[in-house]
Amino acid sequence: MKIICDWEMCENEGIYKAPIERDNSKKYRLLCLEHIKIFNKKWNYFENMSDEQIEYFVKSDITWHKSTKSFGSSENFFNILWNNALEDKLNIFNSKSYKDYKKAKISNTDKDAFDIMDLKYDSKWEEIHIRFKTLVKKYHPDKNQGSKKFENKLKQITLAYSQLKKTMGKK
Repeated sequence: MKIICDWEMCENEGIYKAPIERDNSKKYRLLCLEHIKIFNKKWNYFENMSDEQIEYFVKSDITWHKSTKSFGSSENFFNILWNNALEDKLNIFNSKSYKDYKKAKISNTDKDAFDIMDLKYDSKWEEIHIRFKTLVKKYHPDKNQGSKKFENKLKQITLAYSQLKKTMGKK
């Protein structure tokens, strides 16, 4: 079934949407190509608006016409987040893992190295050295038919060990 153009005395198919009201995009009429071109040439969204209203519209368009709050406002998202963090309703700062993390005081590079070697952040040098030997035996290419997957894993482990040796081990 063909939808006829809403332009007066037109029999062509209407497939282009033209708004009926300025602020209601849900109400529209369907026009043919010829009449949508005429409509678009004549359409003025800012018709009957004062200069102040136009300026307000353009400024609010920056925030997609959503209301914003000043940074100091009590309703500001970051303020709410900060206040909840200070209250620590989830007991994050009292948890054992946070205390362990705080005790460790290690760099992100060292944390990554510990993670690669599957060690705790507070591991001692002797544990790191023993773990390295175990992983080398496990991932060595000779033991894994020269697999590239295991070779790459061994490279990561060796780099992680070198990093930890540099920061905490014997030189």
